[in-house]
Amino acid sequence: MAEQYFTSKPTSEHRYSKFETEILGNTVAFHTDSGVFSKDGLDFGTRTLLEALPELYGRILDLGCGWGAVGVSVGKKYPETEIVMSDVNERAMELAKKNLTENGVNNATVLKSDAMDDVEGKFDFILTNPPIRAGKAVIYKMFDQASENLNAGGALYVVIRKQQGAPSAKTHLMEKFDHVEVIAKEKSYWIIECKKEADA
Repeated sequence: MAEQYFTSKPTSEHRYSKFETEILGNTVAFHTDSGVFSKDGLDFGTRTLLEALPELYGRILDLGCGWGAVGVSVGKKYPETEIVMSDVNERAMELAKKNLTENGVNNATVLKSDAMDDVEGKFDFILTNPPIRAGKAVIYKMFDQASENLNAGGALYVVIRKQQGAPSAKTHLMEKFDHVEVIAKEKSYWIIECKKEADA
């Protein structure tokens, strides 16, 4: 069976590569490798997620960060924020750290965590392109933990393809959040915004 990108310790032979892309008004350079998600470039779903985001502030979690596409891009655009990037894949984590350094992003930390099990504190925004192939139980655990770890007025942003469960994911999210809305649809990708009400 082929090794999956959500493996904790990938054993596949290294195949390093590097590319540059324009995102959120900046030119960003990324190092990638085998054994991680979307090793050949910034995938369409993640780009769609990034381009659909509102202005960000405060404390932000890149949940399931992979090699750091979201956290690095957001950190470069919003240097005044505090960013936490988490993943279970140790190879992806090392790439994320390298990509933060490569792009001069100093407001982010990378940590190992299965979903949010080892992530501490609450966040103003949680951003995720969830590992669909890990299965619904894993994905919904991420959603549920996100709902429990947002500040009042905070929001979760998810990208998921329609044919990979976006409608059912939206239904589940509506059970956990005060306001759930599909804010963008590009090709078959849905960007779902899930908000917690601000304190009165």
